[in-house]
Amino acid sequence: MPDINFATPPQDAAGTKPAAGDGGNLRWDIIELLFFAYRDFVGDPDQELEAFGFGRAHHRVMHFVYRYPGLKVADLLDVLRITKQSLGRVLKQLLDEGYIVQKTGDNDRRQRLLYATPKGEALVQKLAGLQTTRITRALAEMGPQDAETVKRFLRAMIDRDDPDKVLETIFASVNQDAKE
Repeated sequence: MPDINFATPPQDAAGTKPAAGDGGNLRWDIIELLFFAYRDFVGDPDQELEAFGFGRAHHRVMHFVYRYPGLKVADLLDVLRITKQSLGRVLKQLLDEGYIVQKTGDNDRRQRLLYATPKGEALVQKLAGLQTTRITRALAEMGPQDAETVKRFLRAMIDRDDPDKVLETIFASVNQDAKE
């Protein structure tokens, strides 16, 4: 592996910094921090999931099914932005192994509604616990008001042009929490 100094920006063969695309300043500092933060944030659950033969897709499915009981398969596809085929493989494994149950809609029998089983709930709680520990540790190094700044920053990073129903639910509950 090459010796990389992340404190110093890379230089080209002539010893100069590469030009930023379109003449603007690129935020390499934040880009790389996001890469490493994400790597470690998902790395904790990844290790746990390996024991079950699961991966990140399983984690994401379980997270949203647990957090939004009765989530429609069609909405889950929209939220995760994955193909029906990819979701089908992951969902089948989670259903077969008893982490999720699927029910038909009361009003529309074509709807497939997803619910976490107690076994699935326990797994999600364990994974969320690992991630909460990492978040809590990071926030402990900051002031109490900084948690709100972090949340505002992350919400601002999400593409709001895409009307995900789950994201709308999240934003609505965040706004409701702020009012209370």
